[in-house]
Amino acid sequence: MMEKKITLSDVEKVARLARLGISPKDKENFERQLNNILLYMEKLDELDTGDCEPLAHVLPLKNVLREDRVREGLGQDEALKNAPEKKDGFFIVPPVIK
Repeated sequence: MMEKKITLSDVEKVARLARLGISPKDKENFERQLNNILLYMEKLDELDTGDCEPLAHVLPLKNVLREDRVREGLGQDEALKNAPEKKDGFFIVPPVIK
């Protein structure tokens, strides 16, 4: 068995800081799971990644954006056409700050 890096008191401290009420059984489960995660990370640290290029994503993804084109915008009358309330060329909205 590996050396424990996360103790029950660590789990309790994090739960207290996060204001989480967790049962004793869950505390033990979290301790075991967190230690397993750290063990796996130690295994990954053993890999020689010197020849690997850093990646942000494993697939070669890129955003597909349409080309920007200048075009005619909405006129004031068109923009206000479906407004439930309008006055003097502006939208009427309920006040947000009282």
